[in-house]
Amino acid sequence: MTDTRTVPPIVHEVFATVQDRNPHEPEFQQAVHEVLESIAPVLDEHPQFVDAGILERIVEPERQIMFRVPWVDDSGRLQVNRGYRVQFSSVLGPYKGGLRFHPSVNLSIIKFLGFEQIFKNALTGQGIGGAKGGSDFDPHGRSDAEVMRFCQSFMSELYRHLGEHTDVPAGDIGVGAREIGYLFGQYRKITNRHESGMFTGKGVQWGGAEVRTEATGYGAVFFVQAMLAVHGETLEGRRVAVSGSGNVALYAMDKARQLGAVPVTASDSSGYVVDDGGIDIDLLRDIKEVRRGRIAEYVEHRTGARFVPGERPWRVPADIAIPSATQNELDENDALALISNGVRVVAEGANMPSTPDAVAALQRDGVLFGPGKAVNAGGVATSALEMSQNASRQRWTFADSERKLRDIMRDVHDAAFDAADRYGHDGDYVVGANCAGFERVGHAMLAQGVI
Repeated sequence: MTDTRTVPPIVHEVFATVQDRNPHEPEFQQAVHEVLESIAPVLDEHPQFVDAGILERIVEPERQIMFRVPWVDDSGRLQVNRGYRVQFSSVLGPYKGGLRFHPSVNLSIIKFLGFEQIFKNALTGQGIGGAKGGSDFDPHGRSDAEVMRFCQSFMSELYRHLGEHTDVPAGDIGVGAREIGYLFGQYRKITNRHESGMFTGKGVQWGGAEVRTEATGYGAVFFVQAMLAVHGETLEGRRVAVSGSGNVALYAMDKARQLGAVPVTASDSSGYVVDDGGIDIDLLRDIKEVRRGRIAEYVEHRTGARFVPGERPWRVPADIAIPSATQNELDENDALALISNGVRVVAEGANMPSTPDAVAALQRDGVLFGPGKAVNAGGVATSALEMSQNASRQRWTFADSERKLRDIMRDVHDAAFDAADRYGHDGDYVVGANCAGFERVGHAMLAQGVI
């Protein structure tokens, strides 16, 4: 068998080029490095990928769009933000990936997210390409009128690059039902088309899919369930530490609880809460989604809960950890704390929330580690289901949609697990997910020629 630990020279050459061309983009470099290092066995098995320049092409977006977004706030002052859309790969289908509105957004973050999306979408097997977009606009604390004006300005530029057969955005951090409604409404007005399939995450009353809101969090837990099942284990009675308190975190907690686990933490940028009796999800949802408050308010309504300011929840003893907030939120020290407390599974609900050193520490200790491109594929998988419903003018029930999501997540798990085994890295979901996704994209690129 080929020594799969040997990294071919082409990998180093391509990564050096990425560093030279993108010198101030650490997140993008990190994402590329993680993929390139782990696909060495695929390159050994399929040397035609190297000969056809698949690596050189796959690390370069097909198109990068950057634009200004001028809008007027409630006091009448002009504000200007930056908008982005990086269309990375359309070889498997129309570009697909969310929009993120957050002050931290820059080109590096959008490119890393778009690059990850290529392989995540490939793993779902649903014929969708990879893209990502967003803005450094912060919707937190803004009025509905301000958010509407921003979204209308943003879409007035981006609309020309979208379409159900071209590029289909969805929501992400800072882009929920409110923002999607304003964005879709502006697209419809500008184009004079009710093109339901050009945006996913819509309200169920006007073209959205059941379970889309819950999909990423539910899907993450379905993936954890599949990881444990390989070892004859279940979620029953397991303590689950979750970071974040947004959509992914809330519904990961919800599904974990439905399957017999006890979610004990939640967080935001101000700190985290721990509730040993199990997080009251309805209370948390009311605080974060209805009142748009801070996580500290939780302890005012829940006896026995504690708020820890300025910290992340990885020192709390737990069997399962699901980081669901943002990139690089779980570092090596956090990983060692989880290990010392006996963590069994770490599954990335967010995109690249674990640093490379954290991943290495967890895998070295034998912790089951699920990478984001596999674990959080449920959101985009259900977006593709929404596209299918829009195309056929159908509407599936919640139960039907959840069953389809569960089946897709099991398929994603099995694809990653089987690829890891096939390439001599049994149980390594990072290698498995990257290899399985890369194979699907690579074969399509090979078939379609140099474009």
